[in-house]
Amino acid sequence: MAVLKVKFSKTRRGKLAQVLWILNWISVVTGLIIFSLGLYLKIEIKKRSEFMLSGNIQSVPNMLIAVGTIACIINFFGGKICYDCSDANKFSRWKLFMLPYIICTFFFTFCVFAGAIMCYTMRNELESALYRGLKDALRYYKDTDIPGRCFLKTAIDLLQIEFQCCGNNGFRDWFEIQWISVRYLDMSSKETVDRFKSNVDGKYLLDGVPFSCCNPNSPRPCIQYQITNNSAHYNYDYLSEELNIWIRGCRQALLEYYDNLMHSIGLTVLLVWLFEVMQGRKSTTI
Repeated sequence: MAVLKVKFSKTRRGKLAQVLWILNWISVVTGLIIFSLGLYLKIEIKKRSEFMLSGNIQSVPNMLIAVGTIACIINFFGGKICYDCSDANKFSRWKLFMLPYIICTFFFTFCVFAGAIMCYTMRNELESALYRGLKDALRYYKDTDIPGRCFLKTAIDLLQIEFQCCGNNGFRDWFEIQWISVRYLDMSSKETVDRFKSNVDGKYLLDGVPFSCCNPNSPRPCIQYQITNNSAHYNYDYLSEELNIWIRGCRQALLEYYDNLMHSIGLTVLLVWLFEVMQGRKSTTI
């Protein structure tokens, strides 16, 4: 840290101002990058918002969008100040704004660092939101005729196919909910009626999963019904044979996806923060 006043000649002062002018415009670009990353993260979260219980998840992308916008504004004015430094008459009008500008710059730099840290610390909140959101989404999977829920079946099927996952924590989650609508059940069948009466809640439960849980890479045709019944399938052992459905839960799959995304964004924002810190040290020498 500099503790003595450093004097520059007019020529050296002009060259320093030119370098800082370039750095400020580079910072405008980095501000646009932060803004774009925040917007991209917001869109990615919004795309799968039906699987997340509303909370403060949007705080991270909103923070990045705000920081990116402020970065563009602050560095634009910083570039203007540096450009006017070569002319003493023009620079004199900026003298009253220098202290507030430096304070705003340091506050902004802190916000950039805070945004980067938030990308690494929102895992627990995201996991909780996914757990509760996916739990509700699976419960409404069968409600294809109810307004506001009719899209969930398609959304969950596409999710399980895209992320190669099944259920919330795993495929066994489908055993605990009625995921087949009564509309597609033969209520005159004794087997169907007995299955409804076989549990306290009066639900049609079975050890099966939707087709979207099937692994297309498996050499065996998908066993999606009576998964735990060895006698229902030829040459099949539930405990020892590798199942031809996805084992990983969708919560874990989505969590890993967003973890990788946020860690990449967090690293980029940290690099921008380091650049802003170095630039800020140079700016104080004007």
